[in-house]
Amino acid sequence: MMYRSYLGVQRRGLLTVGVLLIGLFLLPQSTFAQTEDGWQPADNPLMTQWADDVNPEEPLPEYPRPKMKRDEWTNLNGMWDFQISDKSDKGDYNEQILVPYPVESALSGVKETVGAKNRVWYRRTFTVDPGTDERVLLHFGASDWETHVFVNEQYVGSHQGGYDPFSFDVTDELTDDGEQTIEVSVWDPTDKGRQPVGKQTHDPRSIWYTAVTGIWQTVWLETVPETHIQDLEVTPQVEEGRAKIEVDVHGEAENHQVRAVVSTDDREVARTTGGAQNRLFAQWDDPQLWSPDNPFLYDLEIHLLDAEGNVVDRVTSYVGMRSVSVAEAEDGHMRLFLNGEPLFHMGLLDQGWWPDGLYTAPTDEALKYDIEVTKELGYNMLRKHVKVEPQRFYYWADKLGILVWQDMPSPDIEPAPIPERSDESIQQFKDEYRGMIDALDHYPSIVMWVPYNEGWGQYQTREIVEWTENYDPTRLVNNASGWHDRGVGDVIDEHHYPGPGMPDTEDNRAAVLGEFGGEALVVEDHLWIQDFSEAPTHYETSQSEEALHNTYDRMISEVDSLKDEGLAAAVYTQTTDVESEVNGIMTYDRAVIKFDPAHMRDIHSALIKE
Repeated sequence: MMYRSYLGVQRRGLLTVGVLLIGLFLLPQSTFAQTEDGWQPADNPLMTQWADDVNPEEPLPEYPRPKMKRDEWTNLNGMWDFQISDKSDKGDYNEQILVPYPVESALSGVKETVGAKNRVWYRRTFTVDPGTDERVLLHFGASDWETHVFVNEQYVGSHQGGYDPFSFDVTDELTDDGEQTIEVSVWDPTDKGRQPVGKQTHDPRSIWYTAVTGIWQTVWLETVPETHIQDLEVTPQVEEGRAKIEVDVHGEAENHQVRAVVSTDDREVARTTGGAQNRLFAQWDDPQLWSPDNPFLYDLEIHLLDAEGNVVDRVTSYVGMRSVSVAEAEDGHMRLFLNGEPLFHMGLLDQGWWPDGLYTAPTDEALKYDIEVTKELGYNMLRKHVKVEPQRFYYWADKLGILVWQDMPSPDIEPAPIPERSDESIQQFKDEYRGMIDALDHYPSIVMWVPYNEGWGQYQTREIVEWTENYDPTRLVNNASGWHDRGVGDVIDEHHYPGPGMPDTEDNRAAVLGEFGGEALVVEDHLWIQDFSEAPTHYETSQSEEALHNTYDRMISEVDSLKDEGLAAAVYTQTTDVESEVNGIMTYDRAVIKFDPAHMRDIHSALIKE
């Protein structure tokens, strides 16, 4: 009998899961009425329960950069004028789109194919009233892929990259009459180019999914003083009992100082002050360590002080104290260590796609939900697969307590041991890889960088790994998950389908199973492709619920045996069904969990803690 999960009504609170052992409980399908501004989701084969909660006046209203938060900001998400034009022509604005949902998604209200021969244009107005000696910053969480920005018909700048945030100082382009106009143009060749693209394609099929074009993360404004905090990097140093805090100050900062205050429950535990561009070290006794079982976070305030000691800029953040390493455990095998103790990583391959929003979760609650379910089922890790999430995803991973292996989105190039790459393509990959690390290096849940998946676009592996180890020595590096191992990094990673299996153990690297399983199960009424016989799964299909559960239990038992032989981690494919794949722990719409949560917690807990 199949285990179905009833998802309780407290979607905005803690996860509530009750198991129904009879029948199939179906959540009601979303119903939409056109809003006064004309927005409604486009027709779509599948929607999530959170689609009803999307507010077109302010979708995704949460502050988008948890690592460095300001109290005063302006969210520019919402309805924008929109058009698709020839790549070399602008055309006329003849539609509207709901930002930040991708053009091809139902929640954008457009759901049109763009293609490499076209570009998209966005336009909206805003008001801002900066004071004397203040600057106005325009931020983009992410836009795929080549983005050009204009304010009041003045060219501001451009950015190439589909996954990293970027900003412009638009102060000099503002007019005095209050209302300002912003235009954004985006071109994305998707799999017709040679930039990092992940699993996007113009021809969705099998393990390749619908293309994503344009703005897909929050757009927002901040008004800051001329000399202001531009960036923040916090590095836990557990052995020293301190956190290293590096504050990047923009502007004339010679007579300024930076003050960092670490606290918990309104009790200050550390305070340190130094020059504006100096490294600060906040030290305190017996810091609580962050882990999946105890995801403890300290509050952090950063103050920028002028020559008289006045606070001229302030941001808030947090600190997660943890260390990661690879070392030989008492059993003689190389293991993954967290806070000086060996810990088996049991996780899910997490694609991060949504039927209604594609790259973009409908709401922050939806984004959080996937992590909640991962935890509820007893996993302690997820591998974020060839996609970078909005920063609030990693905030929830920090807050809820889940380890993250972070993939770099793969370039679109045929896999080969030494693929041919142009110098331009190589440099673009390096630029975007560094941009990803710069954006995410704050989040303690991320414990491993994975530059390559299964040889896709793999090149200069040793050079990339050496650079990563030097650039971020606080995390592990997986030189390639599956296929072409180059003998460098902290782990040797193989994929086995259906598996499980493992690589040979080594004396200086941990042996991990980067992907296995992929056992598929069709759940009717929750399919992206309604006639699934026309889209056979890429993986093995269980013919019944009982067969799926028995197969999974057998696989976990075999993983347990491999652990005794030296296996240090395992990643099951995957968190949800995605388009033509039906091998998820959940259906694509997240309405059905295919397993009994209590049973899953028991077997995973035994595997992790034995």
